[in-house]
Formats: sequence, structure tokens, C-alpha cells
Amino acid sequence: MVIAVDAAGGDHYPESPVQGAIEAINETSELTIMLVGPEDVVSDELANHDYDRQRIKVQHAPEIIEMDESPAQAVKTKQKSSIVTGIGMHRAGECHAFVSSGNTGALLAASTFLLGKLKGVSRPAIAAIFPTIKGVRLVMDVGANLEVRPDMYPQFARMGAIYVREIMGVDNPKVGLLNVGEEEEKGTDNLKEAFQKLEGLPNFVGNVEGRDIFNARADVFLCDALVGNILLKFGESIPAALGIFIKRGIQELEMGSEEAQLVNKVLETSLREFNPDRVGGVPFLGVDGVSMVGHGSSTPRAIKNMILNAAKCIEYNINEKIVASLN
Repeated sequence: MVIAVDAAGGDHYPESPVQGAIEAINETSELTIMLVGPEDVVSDELANHDYDRQRIKVQHAPEIIEMDESPAQAVKTKQKSSIVTGIGMHRAGECHAFVSSGNTGALLAASTFLLGKLKGVSRPAIAAIFPTIKGVRLVMDVGANLEVRPDMYPQFARMGAIYVREIMGVDNPKVGLLNVGEEEEKGTDNLKEAFQKLEGLPNFVGNVEGRDIFNARADVFLCDALVGNILLKFGESIPAALGIFIKRGIQELEMGSEEAQLVNKVLETSLREFNPDRVGGVPFLGVDGVSMVGHGSSTPRAIKNMILNAAKCIEYNINEKIVASLN
């Protein structure tokens, strides 16, 4: 199995992609990694490590799409970038998947344009992992579609349920539609129609509210990207905010250093599910290939886990199962 890795994406390239790739091949013998990026930059970083030279190779891509560039314009003008080159390799069958912690919009544009959509998919969606009291669950869409037509929600539901079942190991995953109330008549006209479209799915539990996410009333939470991205960024802010609140409480109660250390250890342990490194990356569900994106600040551990998640998508034939479900 060959997975291409964007070695020029994210805030910590090439260190994180290179180290993460090495950790991934050390964890499983089934992988070969293609590091895509400026050859001299990637090779210089590889020289700092001991690794299996038969299982990590470099694909030269001299151009870099920066995080603040316009996605569509960058994909159009930087044909030799690591993202366009890596997705092009995937399209040509030179690798089984491509993963990146670079520009999300550019990766989505390249994936959609070069790989195309799976049969039965109107628009690909970005699915994100969100912590709950029952473990991590899926929220989608969180970035691809600011507006979602009612007929697209059942597609998202089927794609998300397959990913949650096959990759996240949740049996008989339930699907909920994020709304302002549980009643069928709540929400905008678009959400009301979406509810009607979803009613025929056996795993649909109806409308769910924001308070139902942490309680895991559903396993797949459906929304448009406007709601999903706000929710995602809010979730990312929770650990740091709680840390500040806890610090203030410790000072107010005048706790000793040993008590404070214990409290901080409990907090750190309790918030492990919020650490994006544990998952590494999230998929573009609906594209005709395996394309995953990680956080811009991805660590080597995050890159490694994103590679391993991509490998699971290939091993469990996620796309074939999505096509069968939709058609």
C-alpha cells in the first residue's frame, strides 16, 4: 500500500511530515510512503533520521501552496505544488491515498477537480471528529458546503454512517440532524425538508440540539459547513479555556503545589479526547479517492495517525461501500 504525504504542508513542514511518515512505517510493515515536496528540502530533513530507504521515497514538487492563499487560484496556478502533484499521483494510480496538513481549501479543490466525485454523490463533505462522553463521534459538513440542499443530507448520512462504523468501530451508528429544537417542525424551511428526506433512513433519530453532541445522542451529526465549522472551532477552544478557568480556581482556593499538580493532571487526562493528534486527520467523504486533511499545526504523531487512518479507509474499502449504499 502506497500513501503520498504532503511534505510541504502545515506549519511544521518538513519536520512533522517526515517524522510522522517514519513513525507510520515503523508501526506497520504494509506501508510505503511517498513524501511530496521540494526534493532538496525533504531530503535534507530525511538526512537527520534513520529510516528504511526502500519504504520512504521522495517525489519532487517544487511549488508550495501557502495557508493563506486562495484555494481555487492556487490549484490553478501552482500545478507543480505538493498538493496538486500528490492528488495527481493518486489519480494516476501511483498511490492509494494522499494526506496533507496544508491548505484545506486547496486540497478540497484539487481532490474534487482531479479525483472527481463518487457515483451518487452531489457534493463531497468534510467530516470532523468531535469528542463525546462515549468516545469520539462524527460531525459533517465542517468546511465544504456552506449551504446544503435537503437532498444532500441523506447522502451525508450514509457516507458518515459507513465511516463511523468501519473506521471508528461504532455498531449501528445513529444519525441526527442538528437543529434549534427536537420537534419536526423546528428550524428553517431547508432543515424541515431535510428532516423529511432523512425520515426514511432506519438509523435516523430525528432533530438533535447542541446539548446532544457531548451526550452522543447520535453518532453522526449532520449540519451545513457554516454551523459545522463554528462548532469545530469552538470545540478546539475548549481545552485552553478550561485550563484558564481551572488555574483561576486553583489561585482563588489557594491550593498548594501538590494539589494544583493533581488537579492539572486530572484535567489533562480528562481532555485527551480533545487532542487532534489522536485522530490526525479527517476525510473528504464523497471524492473518488482517499484524501485526508489534518490540522495546520499537526505534530509528527498527528501525521502518523492520519496516514494510518487513510490506510484503514483503503483496507476497509470505504468508497466502495459508500457507492453501494448510495446506489
